Amino acid sequence: MEIKKHFGVYAVCFENGKLLCIEKTRGPYQHRYDLPGGSQQLGEGLTETLIREVMEETEFTVRSYSNPRIYDVFVREELKNFMVHHIMAFYDIVLDFEHSQNSIPQEVLDGSNDSANALWLNLEEITTENASPLVLKVKAELLGFPELDKTLYMNWKVNDEKSTCP
Repeated sequence: MEIKKHFGVYAVCFENGKLLCIEKTRGPYQHRYDLPGGSQQLGEGLTETLIREVMEETEFTVRSYSNPRIYDVFVREELKNFMVHHIMAFYDIVLDFEHSQNSIPQEVLDGSNDSANALWLNLEEITTENASPLVLKVKAELLGFPELDKTLYMNWKVNDEKSTCP
């Protein structure tokens, strides 16, 4: 079986008991909650990617970042003959609401992003049926049970309909 690698940089913003998430519109995590973040552009450093992706996907400005760490998961979609090794760099972030474009992020309609909008979720709202592996890793971390070992999702179901995100 072929294994494809994907590396991304992601923001973890947990404030007032809620996690900042985005709604994915494309890819294996479509119609699921995910973390703001994504792939690096050519010549871009990790924190540059972090700041750019948060702005693009949430319209928030990052005030500070800390606590970098690495996780990975292996995801094999249903009926696919390859697996994706998703390697993710997480940073805790603090948002700068004063200098952000909007106090409430708006839906991105021009198709430039693979996310629809940003929202704040209570941890109880996050489930294996409505969240990406990234959000599930952060939930475990926030609950005090970080999943440090390799995680396998062998029959990952891509949601065809927007049934899991409100």
